[in-house]
Amino acid sequence: MTNKPLSHHPFVREIPSIFRRLLLAASLFGAAPVQAENQPHDVVIYGATAAGIAAAVQTARMGRCVVVIEPTDRVGGLTTGGLGQTDIGKKGAVGGIAREFYEAVKRHYADPAAWKWQDRDAYRSGGQTVNAAEESAMWTFEPSAALAILRGWIAANRLEVVHGERLDRAAGVAMTRGIPGRILSIRMESGRSFAGRVFIDATYEGDLMAAAGIRHTVGREANATYAETLNGVQAAQAKHHQFASGVDPYAKPGDPSSGLLPFVEQGGGDADGTGDHRIQAYTFRMCLTDHPENRIPFHKPEGYDARWYELLLRNVEAGQTDVPWINSAMPNRKTDTNNRLGFSTDFIGQSYEYPEASYARRCEIVDRHRLYQQGLMWTLANHPRVPETIRDEVSRWGVCRDEFTAGSGWQTQIYVREARRMVGLTVMTQHHCQGQKTVSDPIGMAAYTMDSHHVGRFVAPDGCVRNEGDVQVGGFPPYPIGYGAIVPRAEQCSNILVPICLSASHIAYGSIRMEPVFMVLGQSAATAAVHAIEQNVAVQNVSYQTLRERLIADGQVLQWQPTPR
Repeated sequence: MTNKPLSHHPFVREIPSIFRRLLLAASLFGAAPVQAENQPHDVVIYGATAAGIAAAVQTARMGRCVVVIEPTDRVGGLTTGGLGQTDIGKKGAVGGIAREFYEAVKRHYADPAAWKWQDRDAYRSGGQTVNAAEESAMWTFEPSAALAILRGWIAANRLEVVHGERLDRAAGVAMTRGIPGRILSIRMESGRSFAGRVFIDATYEGDLMAAAGIRHTVGREANATYAETLNGVQAAQAKHHQFASGVDPYAKPGDPSSGLLPFVEQGGGDADGTGDHRIQAYTFRMCLTDHPENRIPFHKPEGYDARWYELLLRNVEAGQTDVPWINSAMPNRKTDTNNRLGFSTDFIGQSYEYPEASYARRCEIVDRHRLYQQGLMWTLANHPRVPETIRDEVSRWGVCRDEFTAGSGWQTQIYVREARRMVGLTVMTQHHCQGQKTVSDPIGMAAYTMDSHHVGRFVAPDGCVRNEGDVQVGGFPPYPIGYGAIVPRAEQCSNILVPICLSASHIAYGSIRMEPVFMVLGQSAATAAVHAIEQNVAVQNVSYQTLRERLIADGQVLQWQPTPR
C-alpha cells in the first residue's frame, strides 16, 4: 500500500462529496464526521523529534499513511540539536530503526567527503565507540550529519512532514464525548486541522497528551509515592557537580541583608524524599570547534548581566579551577559540550515553568537560557577574575560557522531533560530500573544510570551555596520498558501513544530519557498504532503477542543479551 491519504485514491475522488465525507469519517473507528481541512491519515504524529521520525518511518514501512507535524522548521529534536554524544549505557540494548540511525552515522563518516575540517584517522571518538573498525555503528556525530540522515529517511520513505504548525493547546483537540475519549482531529493555531485514526505525541513537552486531557505530572514525586529511595529532594545524594566549600551566596559577602545573588533560593528546607514541583535543569548542548576557519569566537551578548556570574567567579576563587564543561569530541574538530562542576552550562532552577507554560513564555525561557549560556562562555573566555588557564582553554573554542547557521552557531532546540510525564497504565519506577520489578509487555530497553541533573540552588545550613537534585546511581543491567508506559489509562483516551513523555517517575525517567531509547519507543508506538488500526481496537487492547512478534521481526531488542552488537 502506498503511503498516501485515503482522499488521494481515485475511487474516493469520484464519490459525491457528501458521501465521501461520510466514508472518510467512518474510517475513524466509525466516528462522526470530522471538521478538518485535511482528510484522515492513519497515523498523525505531533513532533518531528528523532522519535517522531522513527515512528513515521515505521508507519510507512507497515503500509499506512502518516503525517508528521512539527512546530519548528527543523526535524530531529535533540539528535540534530547538538546532542551528538550518545548516552545509552549498553549499545546492545539499541535495536530496530534506532540502530539503523547509528549505522547510518557510520556510513556517513566512511565517506571521505564527510571530513572537511579533520583527517578521518585523526578523530578519536568521545562517545560509546570502542573499536570503530569492528563495530557496525558509530555513536558520535555532528548535528548536520544527523539532520542529513533524517532528511534522507524522510525523502526515501516519502514522508509528509508539515513544518511551522503549533497545536492550539486551548481547544485544538476534537474528541468523542464517550468514555474513553477518542481523538478525532487536532487543530493548529493557524486553523489547519489534521484528522487521524491513531495519534502519537512525540514532543518533549507532551502538549498533545495534555491537551487531550491525559493524566500527567510535573516535578519530583515523593519517595513514598512509589516506595522509591531516590526520588524527591536529594540533598544527601547531591555530591557531584557541586560548589567548592565556602562560596558565599549573598550580594555582599557575609551580609544576608544585602540579598541573595541571582538564582539562589533561601534554604532548601524540605526533608530528603519530599516531593516538589522542581525538574532537572535545562541547557543547550553546544557544538563547538577549535578550527580557526570554522570558529565563531564567543561574544558578550546584548543584555549581559555580570551579577549572573558572580557565583562562578567566587567558585573559581574558592579553588574550583578546572574548566567547567565536558567537551566531548565529535568529528571534524567539533564537540558536544555538556555541564560539569558547580557552576556550568545548566541554568539551574530556571526551567520549572517551562512544561506547562504558554508558547510565548516558553520562548522567553529559551531565550533567557541562551543569554545565560552565551554570557557564561564569554565570561569564561574573557573575565579577568577567571584564571588564565581557563581563559586560554575556553578561548580556543567557539560555536561553528557551519552548524545552526540561522542562529550564527546557536541552536533553537533547548535540552528539555524532562517536562510533563504521563501517568499511564504502567508507571516505570526505580524498582524497574534496578530489576526489582519486571514488565510483562516489553517494547524496548533502557540502559542508562538513574541520572538527574541538579534542580535547585540554595543557601545551605552552613550559610554557603549548594546545588541540590543531582543523582547518579547505576550498577544495573539494561531493563525492559513496558508497553503500558506509553499508553494512557483506558478510561482517558483510546487512540494516543506517548513515547517521549511516557509514564515514569522522575528518577526512572532520568534513566529512560535518552535519544536512542526515544527512537526505539517511537518505532514501537508506531507499530502498536498500526496494529490498533488493523485489529480495530483501542491502543490499550492491542494484542501484545502480535506486537511482540512484529517488534522482534523488525529488530527491536526486548530482552537483554549481554553480548556486544
